Amino acid sequence: MNDSSVALDYRASDAKQRDSVRLWLRLLTCTRIIEKQVKRRFADQYDITLPRFDVMAALDRHPEGMTMGQLSQALLVSNGNVTGVVQALVRDGYVGVAPSPTDGRSSIVRLTEQGRHCFTGLAEAHQDWIDAMLGGLGHDRQTTLYELLGTLKDTLAAQNGKG
Repeated sequence: MNDSSVALDYRASDAKQRDSVRLWLRLLTCTRIIEKQVKRRFADQYDITLPRFDVMAALDRHPEGMTMGQLSQALLVSNGNVTGVVQALVRDGYVGVAPSPTDGRSSIVRLTEQGRHCFTGLAEAHQDWIDAMLGGLGHDRQTTLYELLGTLKDTLAAQNGKG
């Protein structure tokens, strides 16, 4: 191999690396734009934060309730972050906390009836906003993108398991 072919191979590899970084930055930008719009709409229309919505969504998926540890794991945040959000939701009457019947050191957090009612409205609005934001892609492209991102997620999980 002569020097010019090595240089060409290096530039081709470098271009692929730049494409990967560009893709990652595009994913990050899209995520941030959507998150910013959702945060603003929750604040403006419902006077609620995205973390409160996230906690309510997790609890809605687990009507039997969750411990604070389970909530923090589900949301990928620290126990301290979850505690503050849960306390605010308790003050607003959306969440109840009761001692665990099986572990005296743990508490079980559940949506109250008022919380379930509130979350239903929030979830419907959230769905409408996301539908509108992604609507320009059309159903087929949304499906393709979902499948591609699923492949990426699986690849990242496999790499994480190796490291």
